Amino acid sequence: MSDPSTSKSAKPAQSSDLRERVVISLRPIGAPTSIGLYGLGAASWTLAGLQLGWIPALEGKTVALVLIGFAFVAQLLASVFAFLSRDGTVGTAMAVLSLTWLVIGSVLHSSKPGAVSKTLGLFLLFSATTMVLVSITASTSKLVLATVFGLAAIRFAVAGGYELSGSTGWERLSGVLGVALVVLALYTAFGAGLEDAVGRTLLPLGRRGEGEVAIHGSLLEQISKVPTEPGVRTKL
Repeated sequence: MSDPSTSKSAKPAQSSDLRERVVISLRPIGAPTSIGLYGLGAASWTLAGLQLGWIPALEGKTVALVLIGFAFVAQLLASVFAFLSRDGTVGTAMAVLSLTWLVIGSVLHSSKPGAVSKTLGLFLLFSATTMVLVSITASTSKLVLATVFGLAAIRFAVAGGYELSGSTGWERLSGVLGVALVVLALYTAFGAGLEDAVGRTLLPLGRRGEGEVAIHGSLLEQISKVPTEPGVRTKL
């Protein structure tokens, strides 16, 4: 029989040997948050213009091209690089937003001017629910960004109400919320860009917990959880 004490002493030795043999490489990249939020702002601004009557309904197909050609692409790129940056929350939010703009743009481009779609309405309610959940997750580390995601959720929910009911009141409210979302998205994007450029927070972004450690913590603090993160641990 093996000696239990010998077995216990062997485990630390094996762990130490593993640390000496395993190397985890980190790849520094530019923060993708700003480009993603600028994409959100562009989509919200042009769609709000259509909903508030600033843009004629006949130009709906042009608005659709803006949503697909700029917002979808910008936020999809932001999502990919957010995941590469080990920020699953921002990556998920940007993925949901980018695909939502793709769906809205596709439906808008293929529909008659001023038409509504119950299918799109139900989809927007689902997207709104998803963004609420992402917002709650983001609030544990970045309060201002969580507010952006939360406002996007409300805007999608109201837009969904318009698509389901056809009420112009819902449409106008969605447009107003869209303008507010533009302002908040631009502020957050600018703040994140400044933070990335100078390496410290200049505009308040409500960082706390892991979000604060990411900027003010030591390298050791930032990589302390790497062994348990996706891509390093054995399973997702």
